[in-house]
Amino acid sequence: MMESANQDVNLNSPNKGLGVDSLTDVPVGGATSNAASPVVPPGLTEEEAEELRTELTKVEEEIYTLRQVLSAKEKHSCELKRKLGLSPLNEFKQNVAKGWQDVQTSNAYKKTQETLTQASQKTSAALSTMGTAISKRLGDMRNSPTFKSFEDKVGNIKTDLQYKVVGARGNGEGVASPTETKPVQDNAPF
Repeated sequence: MMESANQDVNLNSPNKGLGVDSLTDVPVGGATSNAASPVVPPGLTEEEAEELRTELTKVEEEIYTLRQVLSAKEKHSCELKRKLGLSPLNEFKQNVAKGWQDVQTSNAYKKTQETLTQASQKTSAALSTMGTAISKRLGDMRNSPTFKSFEDKVGNIKTDLQYKVVGARGNGEGVASPTETKPVQDNAPF
């Protein structure tokens, strides 16, 4: 078992889960390890099969070498980022800021923003016109004979009530104000 400290945690790495030092343990000639009893696939001659095995071995060796180079480059990249003070969070913030800037400069965003601005202006104008029309209509209603008659009746009722309340107090009767009432003792436990 490998120690977790040697685990390759880069999820984009071709060595996922492999320890960085464990690359030396990977057998290169996977297909040729069975060289004692080579099986010739149907349709191929012995020489063609051997040539394919040799080519496969070379390709696997190249893959192994490229993995080692990639691992060294990733380590070097991490070291440079550490020295520059770049953390994954800072990189993410920069990527988001760059992405947002790209979105804002895109034609689709500009057209959408322009359309929304126009819609907002038209809506504002329509609401203003509607508010003016409602105000005018309410003013017209207030000046109508029906409203004047209703207003007069309400005014008379209000005057009558004021007279009755003030008159009743003058006689010692009437409705007591809320400040004149005695507070009710509350025996609630809370």
